[in-house]
Amino acid sequence: MSGVDHLLVETDEAGLRLDRWFKRRLPEVGHGQLQKWLRTGQVRLDGARAQAGTRVEAGQTVRIPPKGKPAEKKAKPPQTVTAAEASDLRDRVLHRDSLVLVIDKPPGLAVQGGSRIGRHLDGMLDALRFDAEERPRLVHRLDKDTSGVLVLGRSASAAARITESFRSKTARKLYWALVVGEPRPESGVIDLPLAKLPGKRGERVTADDDFGKAAVTSYRTVDHAGRRVAWLALEPLTGRTHQLRVHLAALGTPVLNDGKYGGKDAFLEGEGGKSGRMHLHARAIQVPHPDGGILEVTAPLPDHMHESWKFFGFDPGNPDAGFSG
Repeated sequence: MSGVDHLLVETDEAGLRLDRWFKRRLPEVGHGQLQKWLRTGQVRLDGARAQAGTRVEAGQTVRIPPKGKPAEKKAKPPQTVTAAEASDLRDRVLHRDSLVLVIDKPPGLAVQGGSRIGRHLDGMLDALRFDAEERPRLVHRLDKDTSGVLVLGRSASAAARITESFRSKTARKLYWALVVGEPRPESGVIDLPLAKLPGKRGERVTADDDFGKAAVTSYRTVDHAGRRVAWLALEPLTGRTHQLRVHLAALGTPVLNDGKYGGKDAFLEGEGGKSGRMHLHARAIQVPHPDGGILEVTAPLPDHMHESWKFFGFDPGNPDAGFSG
């Protein structure tokens, strides 16, 4: 059906009633509209009918029916994948076995659809089916403009087990960021609760000691170019939306070119970071494999960050830039 979206339940949303989840993620959908969708089975939770009081779990997929656009506007056709796009996605596979797929998500590609998102990875996953009976399933997300390691489950059971590792915090994620300025202290832990604020221009996250949810990030400076920019290694200990971007802006060192949270202070004059792209990269992940053991996968820097590393004289092979401990 045209206009249908499938949204992933995030880790910090686990345990919410389905109607509360809708109020948070899709505040424009009224109570009456939601009840009608539920009665007619148009809303599905992992493919099954659900009720308003059903508790959602991290990693589940919620089917969202078309939202009733005016008759003169045509619903968007289902997303198609060109041969070139499919080939590029397959070239981005970093790890593949019978249960797990890990890709290097390019910057600028949204992971899931939305009201202002035409093309997204979730609509392209059939291109990554390979020899599996099922299309791969998302188990976590990256921001549209963040590049790097993204893990997929190749079956429903594998996806559920991987999702549980994110929820139980047994998975570890390492990010690299180029920030404007030099953090003080050079390393430490940012413990700052965050809350989501819906808006006409999309979701925005803000620090909120009273109503925010716990958000903790460990960071350390790997290298710096004077006081102009610094290369940070980051390990989020919680998984809030836009957590690293908001935390770094609050520290006074916004991610380079992240105007949403850093404003004008997130940009440099001169050659450094001239691509205009945000400099935040999911560098590596350590995740329990569904068959046992720990799977560790690393993603190379995207082109725009590689150029910045070269410009500032940073060495991507720096041994201090890996996981802590």
